[in-house]
Amino acid sequence: MPQLKAILFDVDDTLFSTTEFARKARANAVRAMIQAGLDLPEETVTRELEEVLAEFSSNYEHHFDKLLMRLRPPSLARVNPALVVAAGVAAYHDTKFRELVPFEDVIPFFRALRKCGMRLGIITHGWTVKQAEKLVRLGLVPYLEPSSIFISDQLGISKPNPKLWTLALADMHLVPQEVMYVGDSPEHDIVAPRSLGMVTVWTSRAAKRPLEGTGIEPDHIVGDFRELAALLRERYGVKLEKF
Repeated sequence: MPQLKAILFDVDDTLFSTTEFARKARANAVRAMIQAGLDLPEETVTRELEEVLAEFSSNYEHHFDKLLMRLRPPSLARVNPALVVAAGVAAYHDTKFRELVPFEDVIPFFRALRKCGMRLGIITHGWTVKQAEKLVRLGLVPYLEPSSIFISDQLGISKPNPKLWTLALADMHLVPQEVMYVGDSPEHDIVAPRSLGMVTVWTSRAAKRPLEGTGIEPDHIVGDFRELAALLRERYGVKLEKF
């Protein structure tokens, strides 16, 4: 078995709970918009916002504007809609400042990996600035190789296209068997790297959908990074300190 030289990670729902964070941030935004003059029940606004997100995707930049266009409440005749949108945006970002944090075992795990000489990087899907901002806010940048951060939008290649992982391997001058990839989505994070011969790890703790029934078989399944650390020590001989 070739020696592992690098571990690459997905970001969303792998290094932090994107789903839980988004739920809190959107709920706070809806409440702030109501306080700013949007005179509708919270459940009604939330339901319509979820529909906007489903139709325009989470990466769209004007969710709240579209939300007000659709709701068209009489209350907006008495208040500037721009102030309602701004209240929602401010509340969303305030939540980001407070609650965008990694899982509690991420920083100790990354610190231990770097201490033993492992190369760490990222392969993530999303808009360049948004994904880069997450890495900064999560406090992960000091542990990552600057040349080993691969963002789909920045490269013009979307998950699950195997070219994304092929490009990363080429840039890092590594062969697939020397690299482990860790992610939460069976379809987006396991199939492509495994087809190339990389070591794949599915992490279950924040996965949006189960592995069961997909027919996809990662090399390893872990619940958290302490389990992954144990696997690295026992199966791959990585001299990793306990944390």
